[in-house]
Amino acid sequence: MEFKAFIEITRPHNCILAGIVGVLGSIVAVGHFPGPLKSLLVFLVVTLGCAGGNTINDYFDYEIDKINRPERPLPRGAISRKVALYYSMLLFAVGLALAYMINLYAFLLALVAYLTMFLYAWKLKPMPFIGNLVVAGLTGATPLYGAVAVENLGLAAYLALCAFLVNVAREVIKDIEDVEGDMAKGARTLPILWGKKRAAYVGAFFALLTVAASFLPVRAGVGVGYYAMVPVDIVILYSAYLILRSQEKESAHRSQKLLKVSIFLAVTAFMIASIV
Repeated sequence: MEFKAFIEITRPHNCILAGIVGVLGSIVAVGHFPGPLKSLLVFLVVTLGCAGGNTINDYFDYEIDKINRPERPLPRGAISRKVALYYSMLLFAVGLALAYMINLYAFLLALVAYLTMFLYAWKLKPMPFIGNLVVAGLTGATPLYGAVAVENLGLAAYLALCAFLVNVAREVIKDIEDVEGDMAKGARTLPILWGKKRAAYVGAFFALLTVAASFLPVRAGVGVGYYAMVPVDIVILYSAYLILRSQEKESAHRSQKLLKVSIFLAVTAFMIASIV
């Protein structure tokens, strides 16, 4: 058993990014830094939830990861599946305990999100498109969690919508990237059921919806600071172009990675808008 595998299985870079997005969601909601203690709690609840979700996902994805990602801790034998299961439950439990310290609504939202992560990994992931929507919903809930923690939605509601839409696009494109392993497992993803080209159109469509939704704050009267979102929209549009041009694994990988970066850039743009 490798100690570093306990860190690796959580995908720490993704979890830390999610935790930062949660804190930035608080800033977007109130237009200023909410304070060190509350920010730390939001960061930890989101980070631990993400870590638990990634770990339980690897637990249920053991067979498929032997094909798609054999270097992951479970397929290579760095951690046993049983240990991974208990580890994920511990991460969830600590996260919920910290969420209770924020406020009741933050605890309830964390509880719902954590349960959804477990259900997704256990039953929902193989369901065509449903799994994509669930993951996108959880991602959209990340900045929203920061807003719930400070008990004020502000621009965070618009940010959550954009995060949801862009992640539907990213999840569909990730399925295009993972077709080989998913087919071997017998999964029924959109690219398998509809073909890569049609799935690419679905991904591109949600990318375009994200760009359209990104201008809603302008209609709501947000000032010129919001136009920091324009470069982000360009990144999203380029990602849509990449996947429409080619549905090969390399193009799908580049496209979904760009969309992942765009999420963090969008949060930054919304933060600028809320402060300016």
